[in-house]
Amino acid sequence: MWGSSKRPGGNSSPAPPPPPPSRQPLTRLAAITAQMASERSTTKFPENVVPQAPEDPLFGLMAAFRRDSSEKKVDLGIGAYRDDNAKPWVLPVVKKADDILHSDPQLNHEYLPIAGLASFTSAAARLILGPNSPAFQDNRVVSMQTISGTGAVHLGALFLSKFYPRPSNEAVYFSSPTWANHNQIFSNVNLPIKTYPYFSAQTKGLDISGMLGALRDAPTGSIILLHVCAHNPTGVDPSQDQWKDIARVMRERQHFPFFDCAYQGFASGNLTRDAWPVRYFVNEGFELCVAQSFAKNFGLYGERAGCFHFVTSPGADAGGTIGRIASQLAILQRSEISNPPAYGARIVNLVLNDEALFEEWQDNLRTMSGRIIDMRKTLRRRLELLGTPGWWNHITDQIGMFSFTGLTEAQVLKLRNGSSIYMTKNGRISMAGLNSHNLEHVAGAIDRVVREG
Repeated sequence: MWGSSKRPGGNSSPAPPPPPPSRQPLTRLAAITAQMASERSTTKFPENVVPQAPEDPLFGLMAAFRRDSSEKKVDLGIGAYRDDNAKPWVLPVVKKADDILHSDPQLNHEYLPIAGLASFTSAAARLILGPNSPAFQDNRVVSMQTISGTGAVHLGALFLSKFYPRPSNEAVYFSSPTWANHNQIFSNVNLPIKTYPYFSAQTKGLDISGMLGALRDAPTGSIILLHVCAHNPTGVDPSQDQWKDIARVMRERQHFPFFDCAYQGFASGNLTRDAWPVRYFVNEGFELCVAQSFAKNFGLYGERAGCFHFVTSPGADAGGTIGRIASQLAILQRSEISNPPAYGARIVNLVLNDEALFEEWQDNLRTMSGRIIDMRKTLRRRLELLGTPGWWNHITDQIGMFSFTGLTEAQVLKLRNGSSIYMTKNGRISMAGLNSHNLEHVAGAIDRVVREG
């Protein structure tokens, strides 16, 4: 029967009819598309190849501070100057230089040379080495404009990784502790890292005997990274006599000094005094390099103005040596950033090369360093008046933007969670974050957590 649903000889229902011929290509296309989508979703960078990196501790701290809704919150973590109202301070001399730049009809946005703005790098070299440095007299210094101090450290590390003789893959030595980014910069160019003792937890000052002992024990010709002034994070600097001892041991062991200078003029308020270690080493005939930043002492944090200087050892072939070094630095710079940015360098260039602006800049430096020194004195005095357990003279003995308070990580977390006071977990505080409006709150909170243990 034409209408029957049964097959002849059985009771089962018939199989579904095949799709019409017009639908078969569509079904196959859908399968191919699904397969292609599956293949596209297979990344070459799975978690075991590219693991999730930890959040940068300092920038994570800043984010936590911004999320805090407390009216009494205090940011003692950020390494940037703040005025007595906790506001960023644009230096008056920078405002003047900016006005001069914008009124210059010849101003343009052309590329700078690979080595940067020559009048800027020359002035920067004179600032750190001294205008009468033997390095200039002997024509044995080369300077490259960089992306602030971080870029200068990177360029120096990259150059040394390629050209410094390390027959047994000798390490670069940092102070313990040091600026956290030093570790990443040198590791990224495959230079191994070791540390030398620096900060004494007992005295909260310099462990000079431990430091000198480690320098003596380091393999001959090791690269030693040294903070010029306002050591970050401790605020502890060697005295001039201690610097002489450091230089003597480094000469005996034929070590190579790598100076990092982020705070010239910001530490003591005196440009010459803060640059003394570098100038002493150059006068002693060391071959060395210097990373120089203008972020802190000009307040140009976001403009990334810096310099890298290489000073070769004195000798008849010094000119030829520095020429070859300059050529290789230019190759590295070209492949990294091609040309450095102009704006910040032009600001600094105007100030360093104009007598009146230079004098005003020094006055601005004294304003910043003076306020920080006042905050150190006031915090120490307040803690001593409260009778806070322990000794607090290290607050005024240390220098520059940072102070290593000696607070434990547990105490730091109590300050954050209980009083909305933010600092790095090692107890480092930015003195620039203190002001006349929040110092009582900070001192009282520190007194409380110290008593609680």
